[in-house]
Amino acid sequence: MMKKYIKPIIVFSIIVGLTSCKKNFLERTPGVAISEDDIFSNPALAARYADDAYNYLINKYVRFNDHRGCVAQASDEAVSGNSEGTVTSLNRGLYHEHATMASLNDIGDIWKRMYMGIAVANKMLANISKVPPSPNATVPIFDPKRVEGEMRFVRALSYFELTKRFGGVPIVDKVYGVNDDINLQRNTFQEVTNFILSDLDIAVTKLGTDADYGASNYGRPTIGAAQALKARVLLYAASPLNNPSSDKNKWKAAADAALVLMDGRYALQATYEDILNVPNSPEYIMIRIKGNTPLAGEMMQDFSMSPGSGGAQGQMNPTQNHVDMYEMANGKPITDPTSGYNPANPYVGREPRFYANIIYNDMPWQGRRIEMWSQITGTGTVYGKDWDPRNITYTATRYYCKKYWPEVYRTVGGSTTLLNYIYFRYAEVLLNYAEAQNEYLAAPDASVYNALVAIRQRAGITKGSGIYGYGLKDNMTTAEMREVIRHERAIELAFEDHRWYDIMRWKIGATTIGVPMKGVDVVKNANGTFTYNFITLGNNFQKTWTEKQNLYPIPRTEIFKSKGVLTQNPGWE
Repeated sequence: MMKKYIKPIIVFSIIVGLTSCKKNFLERTPGVAISEDDIFSNPALAARYADDAYNYLINKYVRFNDHRGCVAQASDEAVSGNSEGTVTSLNRGLYHEHATMASLNDIGDIWKRMYMGIAVANKMLANISKVPPSPNATVPIFDPKRVEGEMRFVRALSYFELTKRFGGVPIVDKVYGVNDDINLQRNTFQEVTNFILSDLDIAVTKLGTDADYGASNYGRPTIGAAQALKARVLLYAASPLNNPSSDKNKWKAAADAALVLMDGRYALQATYEDILNVPNSPEYIMIRIKGNTPLAGEMMQDFSMSPGSGGAQGQMNPTQNHVDMYEMANGKPITDPTSGYNPANPYVGREPRFYANIIYNDMPWQGRRIEMWSQITGTGTVYGKDWDPRNITYTATRYYCKKYWPEVYRTVGGSTTLLNYIYFRYAEVLLNYAEAQNEYLAAPDASVYNALVAIRQRAGITKGSGIYGYGLKDNMTTAEMREVIRHERAIELAFEDHRWYDIMRWKIGATTIGVPMKGVDVVKNANGTFTYNFITLGNNFQKTWTEKQNLYPIPRTEIFKSKGVLTQNPGWE
C-alpha cells in the first residue's frame, strides 16, 4: 500500500496578492514579483500555485494558538493544564473573544484560512485551460486533469470545515473582479453540502488511485480521499444537528457512501498504539506527515510531555471523564459489577487502547515510573516528578496524553518526532458506516456489528461470549447500538479532532461538556502503595455549555465588514 500523506509545502509567496481581500478571502492587492498571466502561462509556476492551496488546510492537532491548545481540550477529552487563554475562552463560551484573537484558533482563523484556500482553488480552476502543456517532459509538470480534481477536493474539504463549525456559509465559486460586490449572503447548510458533493463527484473522476501516484506525488488526494470526505460530509448532513426531521434517506446515503470504501482497498493497521506514528499504513486514506523533526522546541515537548520528563508545559491533560470511558479488557464498562474493575487499583485490566492513549500514575515510562503523587512525610509534603501543584505547568488531572507523546520521544539524546495529522483512516470509515446504517435500519444488522467487531478485535479486546462477542450485547436496539457506536468513536478516535465536533453534531453537549470535569488525586502511602481519590477539578477547568454552542458564531469582524449582509448564528447576535 502506498503512502498517502501531505508533505510540508513551502508557501508560494508570489501568489499572496492574488488570493486575499477586504473579507479575508478575496483580497485583490496586485502581485508584485510576477504577473498572473506569467503564472498561468508557465506549467511549473502553475503547478506551484496549485500546490499552495494545501497550505491553508488544517494540518496539525495543536493549533488553537501557535502550539498550546487543541480541540481535545475543548471537549470532554482533556483540559488545558495551565488554563491556556484560547482554550479557556472557548470552554467558558466566550466565543466572540476567542474568534477575534490574533493567534491561531478554531473560529476566526479557520474562517480566514478556509476561504483563502478556496480562493486559490477558484483561481486555479478558472485558469487551468490557459496552462500550456509541459515541454519535453515524460511526466507532465502540470497535469490539468489531476489538478482540477485536487482543487475541487481542496475546495470541498475547506467548505466542509466551515459547515461543520458554522452551518451555512457564503458559497464563493468564482474569481471576483475589482468592482464586483463581494458582500455575499450565507447559503443554507444544505446548499453548501450540495456544492461540496458536486465538487467531490467531479473530483472522483479526475483523481488517481494510490497505484497511479508515484513518490513525487505523495500527499495528493486520491479517489479514496474524495470518497472518504463524501462519506463524512453525508454523515454530518444526516446527524441530528443538520437533520432535525430524522430523514432516514440521509442516513442511507451516508451508509452507502462509507460502504464504497469497504471494498478491500484499505484495512485496519495491525497495531493501534502507533496509529499516528508510522510513515505509511494500510489504514491511511490520507494523512499529512510531519516528518522527522527535532523534538526540542516542538509542540511535543512544549505541550504534551511531562515537565518531569523535560517538557515545558505538560498541559495536554486527559480528564477522568474520558479515562472512565475505557472499558476493561473483557469489553465490559467499569460500571458493570462483573467487569473486574477495582477503583482502588484503577489502571489494571483495562482495554489496550487505554494503555495506548493515556499516561497514568506509576506507569512504566522511559526507564522509570510516572510519578503523579503527593506524600506527607515528617518534614512536609513531597511531590512526584510529574505533578507538583506549586508549578502551574504540571498536569491538572494527573494524566498525560500518550497518543501525543509516544514513549520513543524524549529530550535525552536529541530525539526526533513523527506525529502525523490524519485526515481519513479506515477505522473512521467503519464507524461512519456503522452509525449511518444503524440509524437507517429499524434495528442493527450483522454489518453494523461486524464493523464494530473489526475495530474492537484490532484493539485487543477479548472475544468473550455472545453471537458477535468482544463485549457487544446481542440483539441491541437502535438506541442501544447508537450509544455503543458513540462510545466506540470516543475511544478509537480519541484526540484525533473528532470528539468535539461529534458532540456538536449529535447535540449532546449538555451531558458531556456541561457536566463536572474530573481528575484524580493520588496519594503515595508509606508502604509504597497508592490511594486514588477521584475529584472534581477546580473552577478554572470547568466548561460551559448552552445549545447555541452547537454552532460557532460567525466571526464578528466578518459580520461588520459585510455591512449586515452576513447573518449571525442563533444565540450569538
